[in-house]
Amino acid sequence: MSDIWEAYAIAYARHDRPASENFIGGDPHDGPMPLNYYVWVLKNGAQTVVIDTGFDQRGAALRGRTIVRPVEQGLEALGVDRAAVSDVIVTHMHYDHAGNDGLLPNARFHLQECEMNFATGRCMCHAGANHPYEIEDVVQMVRRVYAGNVQFHDGDTALLPGISLHHIGGHSRGLQAVRVKTKRGIVVIASDTTHHYAHIQSRRVFPSVDSVSDVLLGYDRLMELAEGDIGRIVPGHDPLVSSIYPGLSAATGDWIMRLDETPAALPD
Repeated sequence: MSDIWEAYAIAYARHDRPASENFIGGDPHDGPMPLNYYVWVLKNGAQTVVIDTGFDQRGAALRGRTIVRPVEQGLEALGVDRAAVSDVIVTHMHYDHAGNDGLLPNARFHLQECEMNFATGRCMCHAGANHPYEIEDVVQMVRRVYAGNVQFHDGDTALLPGISLHHIGGHSRGLQAVRVKTKRGIVVIASDTTHHYAHIQSRRVFPSVDSVSDVLLGYDRLMELAEGDIGRIVPGHDPLVSSIYPGLSAATGDWIMRLDETPAALPD
């Protein structure tokens, strides 16, 4: 198996909101700062790995989000046989990363053990902690555990040649980033370890958080994983990803982006 992977982001949904909703303490400028919702796909010719499963129309309706194109359409555009996908990395179990039940029916799900413990433990007695989780998605993950379809990880793991998992936490107790080797070198799919480039650039924190200190330490860890180059970090929700990376094709526009190609420069 090759250790060089193609890497793609699928922008499947969007939520328009002001910047004040994206930072603890608000934002003095408070202009528009929307969220894009992504899942990510890694391919090397022999195998396809999907990172997160997103949410479906049910999840969108529950949270007031807008699906631009369903995740399955993005996978189809990438030539992914959903029934043949054997491995899914779940960065964390929030509703927008671990929903879409039945999307990848034959996969093994890779999850930090502390994330499952958190999502099913005593902290979920509190609305402030359980709000980002969708109970039906958590229950479905428990069912997968009993069916033997979840592989738990405890900290950093070399998953496959060229792919490693890195527990960072902060936003969620068991949040993990994915480091992948591509033709342009290392790419770090940060997921929600930084929602926007602006979070890691300004060292500010998104309001949905388990540990502020772990978020801040996580920014340092991300830069270390990215070999000091922020251009190798792919945030979890920044619409800039859709504009600085080349599209898969003219037809996919800013819907499916190639992360293994060099991005345009980030704005200051």
